Order: sequence, then C-alpha cells, then structure tokens
Amino acid sequence: MNLLLLHQNFPAQFRHIAAHIAADPAHKVVAIGDAGNLKRATGLHPRIELRPYPAPPPAGTSSHRYLQGYEAAIHRGLQCARIASQLKAEGFRPDLVVAHPGWGESLFVPDVFPAARLILHAEYFYHANGADVGFDPEFPPAADDAFRLRIKNTTQLMSMENAELLLAPTRWQQSRFPDIVQPRIRVVHDGIDTRLVTPDATARITLARAGITLGEADEIVTYVARNLEPYRGFHIFMRALPALLRERPKARVLIVGGDQVSYGSKPAGGKTWRQMLQDEVRGQLDPARVHFLGRIPYADYLRLLQISTVHAYLTYPFVLSWSLLEAMSAGCMVVASNTAPVAEVIRHGENGWLADFFDHRALAEMLAQAIEQRAQLIPIRAAARQTIIDGYDLHTVCLPRQLALLQTRTS
Repeated sequence: MNLLLLHQNFPAQFRHIAAHIAADPAHKVVAIGDAGNLKRATGLHPRIELRPYPAPPPAGTSSHRYLQGYEAAIHRGLQCARIASQLKAEGFRPDLVVAHPGWGESLFVPDVFPAARLILHAEYFYHANGADVGFDPEFPPAADDAFRLRIKNTTQLMSMENAELLLAPTRWQQSRFPDIVQPRIRVVHDGIDTRLVTPDATARITLARAGITLGEADEIVTYVARNLEPYRGFHIFMRALPALLRERPKARVLIVGGDQVSYGSKPAGGKTWRQMLQDEVRGQLDPARVHFLGRIPYADYLRLLQISTVHAYLTYPFVLSWSLLEAMSAGCMVVASNTAPVAEVIRHGENGWLADFFDHRALAEMLAQAIEQRAQLIPIRAAARQTIIDGYDLHTVCLPRQLALLQTRTS
C-alpha cells in the first residue's frame, strides 16, 4: 500500500499509524507537513518520507478577519497540491490519503489523486453554543462568533465532501459534526501505549532549581497542559492553590505547560496567562512550593505522572487531551472537571473524581481530600488504569481498529 499523510504538525495523531505501516517494506509512507514542525519532529520511523512545505504568508491587510484563517488554509492546500503533483511526477500513487482537515492540507489533493481513498481525522467541529464558545462566563463570546465560526468550519466541510470516512477520537467529539457526515464517522481514539505509560513506585524527579528530589512518598499535585490557558482550566486551578496549600502544608505543586496560546485568545496587556494568574494569587501562596516546569521531555513527564499523589485535569467542553488518558494509564488519582468529553471517560467515584469546572474552592477541597485519603484511593487508581487498558490501549484496541478501518473500503 502507498499511504500519504497530511498534517501541518505531523506526526501528531498519525504517529502510530505511520510507524506501523512504514515498518513493513511492502508499503511506502509519505508525510506532508509544515516545514518548521517537521524539523522539530522526533522519533519518526526512518522509512517515512517527509515532504515539507513552507508556512503560509500572513494574510493580507485588506482581508476580512473571518477570511484570514481561510486564506492560510488555501495557501497550505496549494502547497500540498504542489508537492502531491511532484510525487505524482515521480511515480508515487497513494492508495490512501489520511489527513487532518483543519488547516487546509486536504483541500486539493483529491484533485491530484482522484482515485485515492480519503480518510479524515474528525477532531473538532466548531459551534457558537453548547461547547467551548460561551462556556466560560469570565470570557464571554463576541457578538459575531456564530458568523466567524461558520466560516472557520468551511475548510473542514470542503474536505469532508470528498472523504470516504472520518475517524473521531471520542463519542462527544463525533457528536459535534454535522448530521450529513455522521454516517461516515467512526469513533476510535489515537491510542495510549499502556506498556510505556505505567505506574512506577520507584520513579523520582529532581527539581534542580529547587534542589530537591521528589518521589511517590511525597505529597505531589500535578497539572499538565500543552499551554497554560483558560481552555484547560488553568485559571481555576491557580485559584484553587492558596486553599489547597493551606490545607496541605507539605504539598508541592508541579505544573507542566508552555506560555503560548493553543486555544482561545491571548490575555490583554501583553502578559501570559501564567503571569496574569500568578499576579492574581501573589501573596496567597508560597511560591517555593509551586513549581512551573515549562515544557519537559516526555520521559520526565511520565515520571511526573508516576510520582503524582493527585492529578488535576480541567477543560472546557472541547478536544480531550492525551494527558488525561496518560495520567489514568500511569495510575494517577485524577480529579477532573465534570465536562464533556471528560465524563465519557471518568465515572465519579469509580475511576476518578469529577468536580464542577468553575468551583475552585471545591476543587481545592477534593485535591486535599485525595492527598489525605491516598491509601484508600488505591482501588480508584487501579480502576483508572484498567479503563485505559480496556478501552484506549494502543496495541490491543485502538491501532488494530484504526488499521481495520483504513484497510476496509466502505463504498
């Protein structure tokens, strides 16, 4: 089989599919992605051929703001079509194209390879209500968000027209897509490597700046996000810390995440969300017990989960983070926001605890309670891991299901 993968941040959700298929010399795998992101990609299978495209130029100053993202998508689509045409001239004919439709890469490739099957990653379809937009009253939506989001979805809709199948990671994410494509959507998660992400009572982390080494015996509260921002409840978590640290005077908080913005808007005034929230709680907590680690290597991240006494995961109703499932696979005691799609995975009192997203006082109490009752909560931690093994394991559940869907023609 000849496989063509399109993702501006490759490998992203396609890492395991790409590696598995590339491992067989009978197959040829080519991936097209943003040049800057491909340079940063690590751990790729050596038989995956990478074809980079340059980042799109900034939108014209005269462009309507609704169209700026769409203009970038067209640039990306044209770059991918150009590379696809080069591949075609070299004799490459994909049997299957797998793409993320959100950034435009898949817009024109079906015109270059009309005989290839197109399968899309159905990550998220935007709505003006009922999900992330308008969820948090602290950050009310703009009056014209419904108009803006309708245009934002256009790129996906155009790609979905040519797609044979769409793969959604969760049932809730599937539910956000239009009725017209629902019959073509299958639910299968990207997968968690539960052989790699496991509990380890011997794990340790050294915080060089603080001059300390921490392990399972310590009181450790963990929080992880790609970037520290409201979409992942960072503001709620920070507001919970003063009460939590008063209640647990030996607890330390380890926070992983960058200072950019992945979702939503930047804060006003030029500061980062971390700086804004640190200013808000300044004087209310001991900064020597709250450790901002930034973005850390994956091996360090796994050790952080393994030493966690309690892990906080908060999110708007939005894309479910890998970090939640990895925390559960590592046997963490998770206190998470009672938001979709979190409630699709966590059953309160069985494999974790659910808290009201907006109630930072209740969150502080639950985190403190989880530390206090750590011995009694061992069955919940075990159930969390079993949930991931049973429903989200990469090797036994998700990858076999993905491969079966990729290899079975539906029309």
